[in-house]
Amino acid sequence: MDIVQEFYDSMSSSYHKLFEDWQASTKEQALVLDRIFKAEGFDKKSRVLDCACGIGTQCIGLASLGYTDITASDISTAELEKATENTKKNNADIAFQCADFRALAESFSQQFDIIIAMDNALPHMLSKADLKTAAESITARLKTGGIFVASIRDYDSLLSAKPVYSPPYIHKTEIGQRVSFQVWEWSGEIYKLIQYIIDDGEKLGVEKYECMYRAVRRDELTALLKDCGCKDVKWLFSEESGYYQPVLVARK
Repeated sequence: MDIVQEFYDSMSSSYHKLFEDWQASTKEQALVLDRIFKAEGFDKKSRVLDCACGIGTQCIGLASLGYTDITASDISTAELEKATENTKKNNADIAFQCADFRALAESFSQQFDIIIAMDNALPHMLSKADLKTAAESITARLKTGGIFVASIRDYDSLLSAKPVYSPPYIHKTEIGQRVSFQVWEWSGEIYKLIQYIIDDGEKLGVEKYECMYRAVRRDELTALLKDCGCKDVKWLFSEESGYYQPVLVARK
């Protein structure tokens, strides 16, 4: 099994624990995306593909705002099952498909106005060749004039320091508190991420998940998307977008 698929399959039932309030986060992130889409000239009738949808955080939020033509895909079947469950709970209408964003044409013949891949999905591509394949696959499913919106960690800053852990998030729960943090083991620009989730309630519970990432600089991704036919590529930072990671907006 692909290491990325295994990571998200195993964490599917606990992914929401990374948020203080997952339901609230779906709405907050959707509002950020909605502002970006509107600024780029798109409305709620636009055909949207979330090609790394996970448990549905962004696509469900967009549906709740009134986006009516949403398709969502992911490589993890377990996360798709959780996303489908979350969609039903939110009375949303989203078409789900299991798909690898390196080969979207195998699952989708249509093209989209907007494709999104949020929350550091692209750096799962561990080689330049894999990232190029993903970029070609995604841009091929974009209509001319359409936009690709993605977020990645600020690796331009992180690569200079190569931190070995991320600051912990501490969330109050109904029966205690939850602490989540990551340990990063670097080897050049590749690092192994070890995600810990500690629940301290009636009894202590510890979860541990591992995956690999490649630290992708913004210039590399910008140049790659331009090579794939995007005529305009820009980056929005947190103070401008309101999102917790730098956001890429690329127009085909």
